Amino acid sequence: MCRIHGHFDADASPHELRAAGALQRHGGPDDSRVASGPRWGLGSQRLAITDPDGGRQPYDLGGGRIRAVFNGEIYNHAELRTRLEGRGHRFADRCDGAVLPALYEVYGAEFAEQLDGMFAVALVDLRGEPTMVLATDDAGMKPIYYSWDGQRLHFASELPALLALLGLGKAKPELWEPALDSYLATKTPFGEETFFEGVRVLPPGTTALCSRSGGLRLHRRGAPEHEAAGTGGAADAEPGPRVREALTREVRRLLNADAEVCAITSGGLDSSLVTALMAREKPDLHSFTIGYTGRWPHDERHFARAVAKRAGTVHHQVELDIADFPELLPPVAWHLGQPNADPITLSTYALFEAVHRAGFKVALTGDAADEVFAGYGRMHAAAAARGPWIPAYVDALAAIPKDARERLYSREYRAFIAERGSASDAIAERLRADASHRPRLDVLTDFETEVRLPAYHLRRVDHLSMAHAVEVRLPFCQRSVSGLARALPAGQKLRDGRGKVALYDAARGLLPRSVLERPKQPFTLPITAMLAAGTPLAAYAQEVLSPARLRAGGLLDPDAVYRLLAAQRARPADCLALAVWALLMFELWREEFAVARTGARTDVTGAADETGARERILMEVAS
Repeated sequence: MCRIHGHFDADASPHELRAAGALQRHGGPDDSRVASGPRWGLGSQRLAITDPDGGRQPYDLGGGRIRAVFNGEIYNHAELRTRLEGRGHRFADRCDGAVLPALYEVYGAEFAEQLDGMFAVALVDLRGEPTMVLATDDAGMKPIYYSWDGQRLHFASELPALLALLGLGKAKPELWEPALDSYLATKTPFGEETFFEGVRVLPPGTTALCSRSGGLRLHRRGAPEHEAAGTGGAADAEPGPRVREALTREVRRLLNADAEVCAITSGGLDSSLVTALMAREKPDLHSFTIGYTGRWPHDERHFARAVAKRAGTVHHQVELDIADFPELLPPVAWHLGQPNADPITLSTYALFEAVHRAGFKVALTGDAADEVFAGYGRMHAAAAARGPWIPAYVDALAAIPKDARERLYSREYRAFIAERGSASDAIAERLRADASHRPRLDVLTDFETEVRLPAYHLRRVDHLSMAHAVEVRLPFCQRSVSGLARALPAGQKLRDGRGKVALYDAARGLLPRSVLERPKQPFTLPITAMLAAGTPLAAYAQEVLSPARLRAGGLLDPDAVYRLLAAQRARPADCLALAVWALLMFELWREEFAVARTGARTDVTGAADETGARERILMEVAS
């Protein structure tokens, strides 16, 4: 696991490459190197997990004619090494990334199709016309942010490093004008856009080639043929044993590391099942969960303790003091690079800090199970709806429903969004087009896994774990597990309004009944209570969302935001608290990155009842 960055056909000195890399050194503290040539450069900051004594990047082949840097883990590297050695290649160490230049020499631009794992790869080919190649894994577990101006390409694993490489440390970065609406519609921008004008993120499962003659060309790879391996008979047999078998196999593979491995155990089904399977393979397993000092709603610590006791792990209960939240939030905003409205960001950041301090470099989590096994309530409601389902589903994705958030905008920004069109409208149009010819649950699953999961979950987990040099591995993102889930009939994922049917079946006998029978709840902060009047977080939100700061930003109506804050103090509600949190994180991000607006441009190219009640409360506040 590492951080990578670089450029192609641009002017950047080795010193500038090193300076940009220093901004993401927290993710790769074990080694830092750069290589450069005429109008190209590659940089790497290494977190040594596989073969700590080897693995010096950039990896090279043919006297430097092919060089590569790499972020992630290649789980089938031993098999690939054996295959490549059969073709005459020799390797100096056991590091997984060492196979990349030879693999590229054999397979060319299709090399990424041979990789099983999580990865972001950058490779320069100097054998003919110089060419830069970038590649991301199929699930989007490892991001690459990039900027392409038609001539020059810059890229990095994290946005602060990319901004430095672009020279934007000398001038304020520019805001992508639709960003605020896109963020509030989905809690973080979906797709390839970022909050920064001219900066994009390479989509999952994409290989990009850049040369002077060909420019930048992106190729979305198809799903690997072996993605659904082992799913035969999915329509007939009970799914639980097959799901457990697939998860057991992947957990066993993902436990392999030349570093200490632990489990993240929230007390919910997904992470608890991963923890139980890990404990079967690793008797001395350590597990970590997080809670908050004092008494707060939705406390899950007792569920996590029950799982740890049943599995026999060495359990660590991390506790945060709400009084410390104001000083934790700015570094969270910085490491994320762009806002994410899920309050779990603060918990995630603090939890992985504790994991790092305890001496662990690798952690397995239960992320992505809800997406692949239909675990979300919004998916259940949409699948069961007899009438129109898209508006309620789209609003369930939002930090603030469409009509309510537009009343929080400044007059100028409201006019811009009205002319451009809301991000919610674009999502609804996509869903309508897909649902016209495909089963509804398939449409929902594809949207959750291909669009929302990489942007909202995986980048958040990557950035906040690597902020403390911890590599997160994700069994539910492995092809054999996600492929099996996709092959299951709808009734084996969602039945009688309950999701993850196959996963519950797989967990029977492994987890306490209290965990299997508990109602589903998100693993997050109880922000409604924590933003109540008199709390440190409420006072901090009042300060950050002050009228003077909002007027300086120019995107929000200070009076409408003031009424929102007053309503949360007077009659706390989940919808109000989430709206306040989302605006707080946006303003913190804007100030952390000193973002400048280009001005609103109009030449841009480019559950139902519960949701209704949420809209009404917010619209009353903003009116």
